Amino acid sequence: MARILIVEPHPDIRTLFAHVVRRAGHEPVLAVEDGGLDVGAAVIEPGDDEGLLCARRLRALGLPLVFASIFPADRATLELEPVAYFVKPFALAELEQALELALAQAKAA
Repeated sequence: MARILIVEPHPDIRTLFAHVVRRAGHEPVLAVEDGGLDVGAAVIEPGDDEGLLCARRLRALGLPLVFASIFPADRATLELEPVAYFVKPFALAELEQALELALAQAKAA
C-alpha cells in the first residue's frame, strides 16, 4: 500500500479520486503534510496554481506525477514528465492503471 497525494481544487473530484485510490488499495492523502515527502506518487490538477507549484516541488524530489486536468497539456506541464496526463472527463480505470505505473517507476528508481 502506498500513500498517494491528491491535489485537486474541487471537493467532489477530490473525493472521487480518493475513492479510486482506496479502491486500488492505497491511502489517499488530501493535504500536503510534512512537505508531501511521505507519498509514493501524486495525482494533481496542474491547471490550478497550487497544483502546478506542488507538482514542480514533488517532481524536483523525483516523485512520479499523474496529471488530471480540465485543460489540455502544455509545454510547462509536459516538461514535468508526468506518468500520464488525463483531460477530464476520463475513465477512472485509466487513473488506477497510471497510478500503478507511477508506483512501479518510483520503486525502480
